[in-house]
Amino acid sequence: VQLQASGGGLVQAGGSLNLSCVASTHTFSARAVGWFRQVLGKEREFVARIQWDGRGVRYVDSVKGRFTISRDYAKKAAYLQMGSLKPEDTAVYFCAAATKYSTGDYILQREYDFWGQGTQVTVSS
Repeated sequence: VQLQASGGGLVQAGGSLNLSCVASTHTFSARAVGWFRQVLGKEREFVARIQWDGRGVRYVDSVKGRFTISRDYAKKAAYLQMGSLKPEDTAVYFCAAATKYSTGDYILQREYDFWGQGTQVTVSS
């Protein structure tokens, strides 16, 4: 499975961006799709995830109320709508797919086995 992330860019604080993550495979059987972000020199952190059957979403506290994760099963795509962006949201954003069962909540990197290449989001103050 290859994941293609796109939609990053430069935006002013308070603005919005919509990220997309598309799976390039005929079939896509993921248990969850997540978005993570990484600032240079820091650990990659969990941002949001959605269970592929749409039953549940989860967000890191810092983006709750501002970001919305969604998925389109037919298009094999997941999206991250980001609003009220802040300079501290600046990072490279990665989408990831988890195809294996986990006893966890799909918020850890090790629960994901396929990763996209990352898309840069820069929020200016």
